Amino acid sequence: MTSPTVYLDHAATTPMVPAAVEAMTAHLLQVGNPSSLHASGRHARRVVEESRETIAQALNCRPGEIVFTSGGTEADNLAVKGMFWSRRAEDPRRTRVLTTAVEHHAVLDPVRWLGESEGADVELLPVDDRARLDVEALRAAVERDPAGVALISVMWANNEVGTLQPIDEVVALAAEHGIPVHTDAVQAVGHVPVDFATSGVDALTLTGHKLGGPYGVGALVVGREISVRPLVHGGGQERDIRSGTLDTPAIAGFAAAVELAVKQQAEHAARVGALRDDLVRRVIDAVPDAHLHGAQLDSGQARRLPGNAHLGFPGCEGDSLLMLLDARGIECSTGSACSAGVPQPSHVLLAMGCTAEAARHSLRFSLGHTTTQAEVDAVVEAIGPVVERARAARR
Repeated sequence: MTSPTVYLDHAATTPMVPAAVEAMTAHLLQVGNPSSLHASGRHARRVVEESRETIAQALNCRPGEIVFTSGGTEADNLAVKGMFWSRRAEDPRRTRVLTTAVEHHAVLDPVRWLGESEGADVELLPVDDRARLDVEALRAAVERDPAGVALISVMWANNEVGTLQPIDEVVALAAEHGIPVHTDAVQAVGHVPVDFATSGVDALTLTGHKLGGPYGVGALVVGREISVRPLVHGGGQERDIRSGTLDTPAIAGFAAAVELAVKQQAEHAARVGALRDDLVRRVIDAVPDAHLHGAQLDSGQARRLPGNAHLGFPGCEGDSLLMLLDARGIECSTGSACSAGVPQPSHVLLAMGCTAEAARHSLRFSLGHTTTQAEVDAVVEAIGPVVERARAARR
């Protein structure tokens, strides 16, 4: 008999909820291209449009503002590149792209590509030691040459340390100069309140597999008045912004997951937040020099994702901790990204002011809708011996 896996990597992907599985499988055996005019095609189109309406209601946007994509990475690329190309075409002076130094690589990499290949002037804005955007630095950057700014992209919530960004302040500042704002809300939807219309952002990214939906489907919510150049040309689907045959079953599952996640958001945040707080406090009791990265627990839920616990363990390598926990059936992630198999310090922690060594000694435990008290207890029981072994391995 093997012990059940303790899965605490929900920020990477979270299990599908039954409602999404049911909605998706209900359409897997049904034929019909949503672009076809016959009865089967019209039925598929109806499923897609009803799903679009469901998501729009959950996010408080118009159905026509939802552009379905293959996931968060494509949606981020579409927003960053598409908005840049359109804005520059309208005014050649608009070559500046402002974003934070702690964005997901789905934003950072296309932004850097624009700088290297499209002549964009890229500026990575600083954050404080909690990974929160320095709004005054953004203000100074904008006011230095507002006419030259093509767009601003600031994530709603950080995927590594869970910090919530001051989106309202970003939008207010950008509005003074008529600059569009994109936000990567992949980690936020279903975990904290997200309201597209009220937020004032011009484009917002979300994806299915972070909130209980299927892999391979997501959306860019983009205001009707915002011009976006397509990445992919073809059949002209999705307002001619994103061509390609729509995945009807996946979209149905996606919509069911979004609806449920938003409906249960407050209850989910309270339950998971309590488990997260218990995990952090007991881990630090077990390993007294362990510390929490990002907004502290006493700073209020408005500053941090409820399920995120990003902890540093001095004297350890994050990769060693991860593998030792994995051997005990506990799955989490490190605070570092690997390139060609070589561990690299987390760009998020470096931007927060951590040293390269400190940026490598961290683990991210991310809790989700299947997390239980027993799983938290298992981590607390294991963490002391695991840290001791990891430290011994470095001596």
